[in-house]
Amino acid sequence: MAVTIAKEKWTGKVGEMELGAGPRAVRVGGENTLPFLHFEGDVPNKPVLALEVWDLEPTNWPDILKKPFADVLADPVAWAKKNVAYGADLVALRLMSAHPDFNDASPDECAATALAVADAIDTPLVVIGCDVEDKDASVMEKVGEALKGKQCLIGCATEKNYKTITAAAMVNGHGVIASSPLDINLSKQLNILMTEMNLSANRIAIDPMVGALGYGIEYAYSIMERVRTGALMGDKMLAMPVLCFVGHEAWKAKESKSQDHETPEWGAQERRAILWEVVTTTSLALAGGSIFIMHHPEAVKHVKAHFDKMMESNSY
Repeated sequence: MAVTIAKEKWTGKVGEMELGAGPRAVRVGGENTLPFLHFEGDVPNKPVLALEVWDLEPTNWPDILKKPFADVLADPVAWAKKNVAYGADLVALRLMSAHPDFNDASPDECAATALAVADAIDTPLVVIGCDVEDKDASVMEKVGEALKGKQCLIGCATEKNYKTITAAAMVNGHGVIASSPLDINLSKQLNILMTEMNLSANRIAIDPMVGALGYGIEYAYSIMERVRTGALMGDKMLAMPVLCFVGHEAWKAKESKSQDHETPEWGAQERRAILWEVVTTTSLALAGGSIFIMHHPEAVKHVKAHFDKMMESNSY
């Protein structure tokens, strides 16, 4: 007996964003259906994966996470090159040295580091601040100028600092990460404010501030799902690709940080922690994520294999 597959017809689509200016430039977004439903519409680009690099050695990372980068943790340029060798589609540079509680590095110092990293790799670059809004604004102003023409993604822009970061992106040809705390209305409002400054919508990536597996992922999933269905229903202010900082969240979980002797009943820490990042990423991809900032290269390897399989078109 023949079975008719029900197909949803959407009136809108997700905007397409291009990152990078060289032969390894990537495109994300562009789909006019829900994630990986090839039988229902077009999914022209698969989600992309970035590995994160810090401009100073992380003090709060568990040893199991530091191990793949043990020889480069003090050198962001070498670390970035290693991330590319590990198979990352992009490199995400986090400028933690700018934080007042660390080195309080100047915007010029941060810009010099960002340029050195950008010149050392052939993949697109994402540049992230230190999560201090005023400092990030001043840093991204200089970073945007230093990286002019490289078509990077810079952030994170919030309701308090979006004007400076948006202006830096517009003048220098970059995209912007627009961050709002798991609220679809706040996300939409920030996108409106940024586009009212004449920043093109296809140069904005939505950061809904996701949670990790077991730590709010259900709420994050529902918000991202609403963002994606809103875009497919024609809301242009929700039609931007979604970026998720999964590594930052997954490796904060106690299930990732707890060592073997502390919780032997949970199994080996290395396998457990990597799977925590893998499952967080693949879950959020099903909610509509397009760009994932990850931490462990083995997790990237597993997720890449999963995405390759999910991008295969099946016959119905």
